[in-house]
Amino acid sequence: MPNPGVPSATVGRLVTYLRLLTELEEEGTRTTSSDELATRAHVSAFQVRKDLAYFGRFGTRGAGYTVATLRRELRRILGLTRPWTVAIVGMGRLGQALADYPNFDLYDFRLRAAFDADPAKAGLHAGGLVIEPIEALADRVAELGVDMAFLTVPASSAQVAADALVAAGVRGILNFAPAVLDVPETVHVEPIDFLAGLKRLAYQMVRPGDDDAAVG
Repeated sequence: MPNPGVPSATVGRLVTYLRLLTELEEEGTRTTSSDELATRAHVSAFQVRKDLAYFGRFGTRGAGYTVATLRRELRRILGLTRPWTVAIVGMGRLGQALADYPNFDLYDFRLRAAFDADPAKAGLHAGGLVIEPIEALADRVAELGVDMAFLTVPASSAQVAADALVAAGVRGILNFAPAVLDVPETVHVEPIDFLAGLKRLAYQMVRPGDDDAAVG
């Protein structure tokens, strides 16, 4: 179960630390420190220690962290010790681009289904997937054991599509639609809004002194 007391920014930094630990392991580095992770992540060593402290004690004072051990623990904390089955709902240009991304399986995210409401797209190929009609979603989600979905439909269709995913038993939605979804507390939504990100970036660029407040 996720710890509700852990800030989302901390979870985001854990993902960064995991990537850095993977790089260190590939470089043959066996031990690291909060100072080294902080330098690579562009945060303070205090921030690294604070982020990790939400989940326990992982290092030894004076000796730092064993890279392989900390990497394994972060994978466990982030839920990356099992494969996750993923579907795409909405096979426009973004859905097609996601279907073509080659590296999901490297991280145990298994892209296994694609759906679209346009009957003309049914049967077409996207990446290694065959696009299926939206009417097949419930049966296919159950058949494949889909855990998560990329929602790449227009904003006007987002809630209906989300409702269908929830009804089918999908518990995680990566929402690319510029819409706020109303879902049960048991379903987790991660919004990916490119325009909102650009607006935040514009704000920071015209008010550089406000960067820390905006990020924190």
